[in-house]
Amino acid sequence: MSDSGSDLARALFKPRSVALIGASSNPSSTSARPLNYLLKHGFAGAIYPVNPSVDVIGATPCHPSVRDLPGPVDHAFIMVRADRVAEAVRSCVTAGVTCATILSDGFAEAGPEGRAREAALIRLARETGIRLLGPNSIGIIDTDGFTCSANATLEMANLSRGGYGVISQSGSMIGALLSQGEARGIGYSSLVSVGNEVDLTVGEIGAMMVDDPRCKALLLFLESIQDRAALTAFARKAEAAGKPVLAYKLGRSKAGRDLAATHTGALAGDDATAEALLAHLGIARVRILETLFEAPPLFFGPASGASAATGARVAVVTTTGGGGAMVVDMLAGAAMQLAPPLPQIQRILSSHGISGGSSGLIDLTLAGTRPELVRAVLEALMDSDQVDAIAMVIGSSSQFHPELAVAPLRGFAAAAKPLGVYLVPAADQSRRILTDEGLAVFRTAESCVEGLRARLFRRKPQPDVAPQTDLADQVSRALKLVGTRALDEVASRGVCDLLGIAGPDGALATSAAEARDIFNRLGGPVVLKIVSADISHKSDSGGLLLGLTEASAVVDGFNALMRAQAEAHPDAVLKGVLVQKMERGGVAEALIGYRLDPSMGPMVMLGAGGTLAEILDDTTMRVAPVTLPIAREMIDEVRSLRAAKGYRNRPVGDLEAVAHAIVALSRLAHCGAVAEAEINPLMIQEQGNGVLALDALVVAQGATAQETTESERKKAG
Repeated sequence: MSDSGSDLARALFKPRSVALIGASSNPSSTSARPLNYLLKHGFAGAIYPVNPSVDVIGATPCHPSVRDLPGPVDHAFIMVRADRVAEAVRSCVTAGVTCATILSDGFAEAGPEGRAREAALIRLARETGIRLLGPNSIGIIDTDGFTCSANATLEMANLSRGGYGVISQSGSMIGALLSQGEARGIGYSSLVSVGNEVDLTVGEIGAMMVDDPRCKALLLFLESIQDRAALTAFARKAEAAGKPVLAYKLGRSKAGRDLAATHTGALAGDDATAEALLAHLGIARVRILETLFEAPPLFFGPASGASAATGARVAVVTTTGGGGAMVVDMLAGAAMQLAPPLPQIQRILSSHGISGGSSGLIDLTLAGTRPELVRAVLEALMDSDQVDAIAMVIGSSSQFHPELAVAPLRGFAAAAKPLGVYLVPAADQSRRILTDEGLAVFRTAESCVEGLRARLFRRKPQPDVAPQTDLADQVSRALKLVGTRALDEVASRGVCDLLGIAGPDGALATSAAEARDIFNRLGGPVVLKIVSADISHKSDSGGLLLGLTEASAVVDGFNALMRAQAEAHPDAVLKGVLVQKMERGGVAEALIGYRLDPSMGPMVMLGAGGTLAEILDDTTMRVAPVTLPIAREMIDEVRSLRAAKGYRNRPVGDLEAVAHAIVALSRLAHCGAVAEAEINPLMIQEQGNGVLALDALVVAQGATAQETTESERKKAG
């Protein structure tokens, strides 16, 4: 790390001494590897193996305990059984060790006993102040020599140094990235396996890596997000330092969704929520592992800032028609467009005796090895305000004539727009030359397109939105009146009123006579809805009657609803029936939802509304609260709302009112008492007439869907 770096950063990455607790003298043992690798790769500090059963390992003296070491220790690597880890940590505390990495498994992933063991380890770290990495951490690899890891990839003879720092929640991926980089001429500054993150998290380690002058970009391999606050601080620090952060996050999980009370909770899976959070923090997410270490050069230099063009138009230049066509095919699937044909490009091609270029794909044919032609085309594309990025596709010449193929690209690493190079054949020499040149070189068309997409769609970390304290206080007071259970619709509508989101006129009836009187005030037609905090989705259980136009039908409907719902949900508390004016003539229906994710924080969602919301899965999400410009972006991203823009002469919906409703609901982010909230459907009326919340559901913090729908499960089971 930097010469003036913190004591913790030095102890983690450049310690003066390391204790290997549980080191083995058996060469085939995993716990024998760290000593071998430290010696193999030239660690300059003191190495103290600790094992009471062994006097010497190879030529290195072994010690019975940390307390018996001849000198101070900055870093300990703990490799003992899970049930002995706490004891080892305590010995490190006594010896004044700054930090310890724990290789051992058998913690949260190992069932109730392991979770209890991990909880005790967390308490130990908090009480003593020692910093812990892991457990389940395969270690730290710093290419300046501190290879304190059990990863077998360190059997390689040498480690290439470079400008990428890696933080991985998967230990094995450390080795995979190291070996993949070595094969392509890509080097790293340091690689860290964080394991279970009982103490040190991705965000805190990332913030330390930002201070490392060797580190130019940070690459994350994520399985989950543990500490949003630390990740946020790290992302903003990296942005300020001009160091891009890219992340590969493992896919979609249903964990935590099955107990969701709202459609929003069911749709807001771990992956969708993480996607929104990473984008909010300016972390470029990729879904192809190769893109993670191939794409960083796209984010360096002048191309890392905003270019003159602001779209996602990619010019594809190729020396092989098939390879170029592959890239063109993938652009649409990645929400990008092929840049339009440019007259200046056709003039350049014609001057070199090449016809074509009118389709948009710029095929240089065999003339693509002429440096003057390639440079002229690339320079013209860089100057065009109709091009946002360039994909250069090189065919067989890159394998058999590397100097001819790559020579025209020299100097373009400092170009004003991102340039991704896709080498179609296995052209290792060209790949290394271009990598050394500082260009982003891709092995596949898929990773090339994804890298360009990550660069073009990446935005700076979003600023915080100032809280509305008065609103937060009002919502909290309203929720206290109904306890911690999920709110019934009447109470939920009270929260919507506080947010300024209007709904149809109506009132709660606790008797058939009251229902008749409300109908007489409203006039028909009306909707009847059962009101119960224990019945979250009324349409799913027959708790809804539509289009009643006579007082007698309302009376009969009230009695029928109360009787049927009492039978269907014997444990539910029925407060009565909401008699509500039935609204007609909306242009479209939407769903807007809010959810406080336990680990990733508050989120707001927009999607297709109605009973088919989960089936359609046409949604977009942002970190809450949002501003009006962000809300408008969300509207543009929901396919089903395009019809409300006047599609095929249909009426134009009041989408600006939708944006204001999204902003309003997202302000619940400053109301810590709310866990979930949803308006579904939100009726979008014609332009200028606003929106109406036809149904609402709010779940207070501390309430669970299990509590909300217990009676329904009992009935079903």
